Amino acid sequence: MPKRRRFTASQKAAIVLEVLKEEKTIAQIASENSIHPNQIYKWKTQALENFAGLFEEDRKGEKAQTAAHEKQITELYTEIGKLSTQLNWLKKNQVCLLSRTERLTMLEKDNTEVSLKTQAALLGLSYSSLFYQPVGPTERELSIKRRIDEVYTAWPFYGSRHIAAFCYWMNSPNSEYVCLKRCNNL
Repeated sequence: MPKRRRFTASQKAAIVLEVLKEEKTIAQIASENSIHPNQIYKWKTQALENFAGLFEEDRKGEKAQTAAHEKQITELYTEIGKLSTQLNWLKKNQVCLLSRTERLTMLEKDNTEVSLKTQAALLGLSYSSLFYQPVGPTERELSIKRRIDEVYTAWPFYGSRHIAAFCYWMNSPNSEYVCLKRCNNL
């Protein structure tokens, strides 16, 4: 099967110009160029629709290109402003070889120019760690740990399974139930 023919814009323009001269019929022009007459009609209507655009001073394509170019320039300027603000902030706080606590004190939570997340990234801190507050063990966990420690001190050769079983057997109404999983985790 032969490949599909492709016409350049100048070839199409020459064929449409020949049609507009009206020296030959569209059927004659189509047979000379081995093109279907419908294709020539499409090119003709397309040329006539865009004909007025040739004489306009501001073409749509040029307007779109200049608008896209200006948009890109403004985006680049905003990025430059953002980066220069971050650089100034880093220079002001000089992050070189500081401990975690020193870097935490450098955070400015009221700064509107550089967000807290960006400050944490620039200082090499995890953003989620800024809000973490450790929770100590509960009284229940401490009592279970004491009970396990009592058993282990009395019988150091007991493993976690034996300690859990012993705590289960000796479970009095006042003491906590200790399962194997809890014994392993504590």
